[in-house]
Parts: sequence; structure tokens; C-alpha cells
Amino acid sequence: MSVAVNKNLVTRWLKEFAAAHKEDVTKLLAVVDKYYAPDFVFHSGAGDLNLEQYRQVATIYPKAFPDIDSTVEDIVAEGDRVAFRYTWRGTHQGEFMGVAPTGKKVSILGITIVRIAGGKIAETWALDDTLGLMQQLGAIPGQ
Repeated sequence: MSVAVNKNLVTRWLKEFAAAHKEDVTKLLAVVDKYYAPDFVFHSGAGDLNLEQYRQVATIYPKAFPDIDSTVEDIVAEGDRVAFRYTWRGTHQGEFMGVAPTGKKVSILGITIVRIAGGKIAETWALDDTLGLMQQLGAIPGQ
């Protein structure tokens, strides 16, 4: 697939994923099923997840931050990879990583690289500012 086709696929996925975050978990998981390859692997600092494990993790954020909103700041593509830098914002309204709802508004930055194979998302490498998020929630002392 061409770089333009891959970039377009990721752009469509991001829009649908963001819209599904605001609706319900069923729609969010439908977007995952639509765009992700069956042998998908999610790479993060916490370790690798297969598709089924990722489906479970993907539901955590909308439950904890139901008003979550993301802005893609940059998106670049080369070969079978598409990378994007983003900011997401939300209000902590549900339990997150053992932290009870605080009602605090948070904002974090992240970068994700996506590998496309056969018209599907085959792998992602994601880095979010989880430390900054936990500091904003008051779960970890700030600097």
C-alpha cells in the first residue's frame, strides 16, 4: 500500500476511535475490530499486548475519562509506518490505575507509531506521559 493510503487509513481510524470513545465501549471495540489485524501487537513501556489483551486495555480510558478528547498535532508517514503526535484531555470521572475519581481535568502528550500490513493496523508502538497523568491526578507527587 502507498504511504498516502496508509496515512489515510490511520487518519480514518483516529477519527472513528475518538468518536467511539465518546459513545460506548461496544462501539470502541467495533472500531478496534474494523481496523486491527487479528495478529495485532501493541508495544508499550509496560510490555507487549496481543489483540485480545489490547481490547481489554482500550476500554479503561473511556471509563475513567468519558469526556476524553484528542488532538493530533503532527502525522507523518513513510513506507508501512505512520507516526503521530497527539494531546489528549479529559476529566477523571472513573477509577484509573487504582486512583478513585478526582474530578480533575488532565492533559497529556503522546506519540504512536503504527505499522500497516494488508490494509490493517498490525502493530503500534505507543508512548504516553503516564507519569505526568498520575501527577495531575495527585497519585504521584509532582516535581
